[in-house]
Amino acid sequence: MMTELDPRQAQRQGEWLVFPLPVQPSGNVSSAAQESGAAAALVPAAPAASAERQTMSPHQLRQWLLEKTDLPAKWVNRLFSEGGLQCHDGKAMMRAFPVYDLKRHELYGLAAASLHEAMPPLLYEDDHCLVIHKPVGMSVHPAHPQEGGSLDEAVLRYLLVSGQQVLARHIHRLDKDTSGPVLYAKNDLAQWRLDEAMRAKEIERIYVALVQGVPSPLIGTIDLPIGRDRHHASRQLISKSGKPAITHYQVVKAYSLGALVRIRLETGRTHQIRVHFSHLGHPLVGDCLYGAMIGKQALAPLSHQALHGESLLFKHPLTMEPLDIATPVPPWFDQAQQALTARSKL
Repeated sequence: MMTELDPRQAQRQGEWLVFPLPVQPSGNVSSAAQESGAAAALVPAAPAASAERQTMSPHQLRQWLLEKTDLPAKWVNRLFSEGGLQCHDGKAMMRAFPVYDLKRHELYGLAAASLHEAMPPLLYEDDHCLVIHKPVGMSVHPAHPQEGGSLDEAVLRYLLVSGQQVLARHIHRLDKDTSGPVLYAKNDLAQWRLDEAMRAKEIERIYVALVQGVPSPLIGTIDLPIGRDRHHASRQLISKSGKPAITHYQVVKAYSLGALVRIRLETGRTHQIRVHFSHLGHPLVGDCLYGAMIGKQALAPLSHQALHGESLLFKHPLTMEPLDIATPVPPWFDQAQQALTARSKL
């Protein structure tokens, strides 16, 4: 939603995001302009036939954007303070894509030295955001600046190779040993919009998992707070003093020894899915940290939890159109499910 600006008509022109202004009735002065004592209308009186030649000062455009659109006020004000608002020939122009020197990035050295390495699959990209598949064993961000091999580094490497001078920032994270889609914002407007969507729980993350035993009921919600385990630095646990955590699930296929479960997160606590299902007595297959069977008793030959991000659903940060980005199930998950099927037949 843009109220009086149609995002579908927006075009990128270099660093600028350009919108055609709507035709305004002649002689209208906005309430904001009246209150500030502005002598001129925000859109000067003009016949409809010459609407394409409407012009505003940067200050007038700022006031009009704040009053007539739902663009983030902090973003509009920042653009104004940095000279990033212009209006010419009936077009509102916003410097939404400033050039970013990738050499300033703290991971530049690592990315530049690893340009030969394979890139994780890119699932979606446009001028505002991208979604990339994170494989098992890769952290989203490094624990310290000199730690190589993170998804953030891979995305920076991709920007270097593709010649895109933008600062891409992840909007959410996945555990190191969980695979699935991760969303990145490529400009400040996208980051503001997507961060707000995360806070409002408007970004849906759908997972599939293999668990020991069959949860009952087959469709349910786990609403239990999660906090740190003071006796084990790597673990989380159910705690009355923890943060709210809500997990919705549905058993897709039940076996005699386990189940394939589809999961939707309402919150995003550390290890949330793993902690919730372990607490129910159904730890994820391969998740020895939270009680999965190991050795000869293991239901599948996995060195990590059987958890995969299946899809990511969110509204595009500019157009607000719904996007559903799916991630193919990786071979290791299929193999684990086959092993569980075979074990259940013994």
